[in-house]
Amino acid sequence: MDFSFLTYKPVLIGLHLGFAILGIDAFLWLTGEFLANTFGKLRVKIAAVIGVAGFALSWLAGGYYYVVYYGKLVKPVIKEGVAPWAHAIFMETKEHIFLFVIPLAVTALLLAFLKREEIKEYNLSRLATVLVVLIALLGLLIGAMGYIISAAARWG
Repeated sequence: MDFSFLTYKPVLIGLHLGFAILGIDAFLWLTGEFLANTFGKLRVKIAAVIGVAGFALSWLAGGYYYVVYYGKLVKPVIKEGVAPWAHAIFMETKEHIFLFVIPLAVTALLLAFLKREEIKEYNLSRLATVLVVLIALLGLLIGAMGYIISAAARWG
């Protein structure tokens, strides 16, 4: 199979963004399911799996882009441009937040596979809901930071 299309920077950025949106949307869906107290249902598990997969695939596409292109081509433009703070503040923050979003998402996935009775027995409903809201909000925050970084690269 030919994967040469992955050497095309906009494809990588599109995959990174598209998978991130998929992950965020899935965690927003999961938020609704948790608020509706539908723990243990198949659709809850599906939403959680899609969310984790979306974030993991976004991490892979973004990580590949970062290693192959960003560090050599984009980062210098930003650091020498009109908004060097975009990398120093937002890229560094984005990287660190994303490192713990995946473990949080996996935790939500594990909660999604618990039965409704187990959620009730351990009084996890509210905590699980807060967790998935936090994951979705962090995903949106990371997206906003990505927009600022991209804008800084264009201003460069």
